[in-house]
Amino acid sequence: MRQVALVTGASRGIGLAAAEALAQDGFAIALNGLFDDAELHEAVRRVKAHGVPVMAAPFDVSDTTLAAGWLARIEETLGPLTTLVNNAGVGVLQRGDLLDVTEESWDRCLTVNAKALFFLSQAFARRLLSRTRPETLFHSIVNVTSSNARAVAVQRSEYCTSKAAAAMVSMAFAVRLGPENIAVYDVQPGLIATDMTAPVIEMYRKRAADGLTLMPRVGEPADMGGIIATLASGKLPYTTGQVISADAGLLVPRF
Repeated sequence: MRQVALVTGASRGIGLAAAEALAQDGFAIALNGLFDDAELHEAVRRVKAHGVPVMAAPFDVSDTTLAAGWLARIEETLGPLTTLVNNAGVGVLQRGDLLDVTEESWDRCLTVNAKALFFLSQAFARRLLSRTRPETLFHSIVNVTSSNARAVAVQRSEYCTSKAAAAMVSMAFAVRLGPENIAVYDVQPGLIATDMTAPVIEMYRKRAADGLTLMPRVGEPADMGGIIATLASGKLPYTTGQVISADAGLLVPRF
């Protein structure tokens, strides 16, 4: 039997990199994207090139009524799920003073970045606990949150709040699912070159080179994909509930 993963937000960026890294480890992959569009189809093509079963799973993770049905559809196509990578996320509608944050931006961040993650994890966990699972296969949830779960970016306060909530969801599920031998991890990326960070990444490249991060560079999606695949493959045995600060030492306290 092979491991089967659902990766959300997998059309591009960290999600696609995670899907490719998991495929290289032999996982069958369901790639989630918001739309059944050319971008998602191209992502499916890229992952299929690694020689594993792949399917598109176009659905809005923030619509909690869709989760159970899509998990069932994935299992009908690829086999029993072993792995959930909660990567889908959104940024703020507009950077600026937190005194000007709108309810629309707040609700959008909390709904996608925290609520959707919680209820998709819940649906996934219920499915796993409803059946006998092979002891030879590692089962896990890997959540992609952010270094902003810990560090304030005052111009994106609603985003930071949503990621802090997602980090607590990770810990809560780790506590609940540990006795069931299902591991839960929280990967907290720092400065990563993605579409979301494109408007500011060149500024951060310079700051990283000048010492903002201990390793003097920004990260790439492939860096995060490798970390996610390592965790999901059980290559850190006897661990759960860990926060992986994937930030090149950005948040290491120093004088």
